[in-house]
Amino acid sequence: MVLAGLASLSAGARLNAAAPSAIGSITWLDPGLDRIVAPSAVVTVLGRGYKWAEGPVWVQRDNCLLFNDPPSNMLYRWRAKDGVHPFLSPSGLQSAVPPGIREPGVNGMAIDSSGALIAADSGTRAIVRIDLRTRARTILVDRFQGKRFNSPNDLCIAPSGMIYFTDPPYGLTDGDASSLRELEHCGLYALSPDGRLSLLDGSQRRPNGVATTPDGRTLYLALSDERQPEILAYALDERGFPTGRRLFHDMRAQQEKGLPGLPDGIKLSRHGNIFATGPGGVHILTPDGRALGMVGTGKAVANCALDSAERRLFLTSSDMLAVVPIRSA
Repeated sequence: MVLAGLASLSAGARLNAAAPSAIGSITWLDPGLDRIVAPSAVVTVLGRGYKWAEGPVWVQRDNCLLFNDPPSNMLYRWRAKDGVHPFLSPSGLQSAVPPGIREPGVNGMAIDSSGALIAADSGTRAIVRIDLRTRARTILVDRFQGKRFNSPNDLCIAPSGMIYFTDPPYGLTDGDASSLRELEHCGLYALSPDGRLSLLDGSQRRPNGVATTPDGRTLYLALSDERQPEILAYALDERGFPTGRRLFHDMRAQQEKGLPGLPDGIKLSRHGNIFATGPGGVHILTPDGRALGMVGTGKAVANCALDSAERRLFLTSSDMLAVVPIRSA
């Protein structure tokens, strides 16, 4: 298996090889992973055939998972009783796709306190709100200082209602060189409940996945940057704005081994454990940064999500949706 090489990262690391009906592997780097993943757990496929699966979010009210295929401008729903089916098309850009747009669909998503879907709409180049009952769309913000965003990619909602989101150029065909770009930076932003937009950090080359701790006092940012494959942690004040920044987790070791993927999506459990995608799969980390292990599919894993009971970890990985059972997150 591709991930078997990770066993050498920690003395006595234990690898759970995939069963014939499963895919990928699970790597133990610390005995503490046993509290989260059973030794017998395997990764299984729930759906295949997507151009690039992304942005999974659990919808507790409907007991389902929503996820995206941004290049296809399609949003899918998975339910245990009937599997994967199209849910919303187009998911993002509502018109014909113009030249220069590579990913017209929505990408990262979250559910707000009212049950609405908040999405980073790469094609529309905006943060949007979608009513899951009526499918009505509202643009929350699409510009910074009068200039259009690049292609909003991922987001999270803090306990305060603050929406944090990232704006790299991945949705543009020519990336940094795109003629559609109006902003010179790739930003990490905060959109407050009253509609005020703030640029928190414009210095990162490839800001991507974001997540906050349950108390809203730390913001994690994944850098999908082959030059700097890291997760940063920002200390937040009582208003939700950064007071400092530090390196939280470095994924260079896995990148140098040639494992597929880069730092991308991040999710946190109620206990504050971090599930961060990166080279080799989903890195499972403690709040103090200790690496417990990794769940991989053999392909790049773009993002992940926990169900409301925190007993399943869903993975959007290249052309497929997969899941692994967990004991507790």
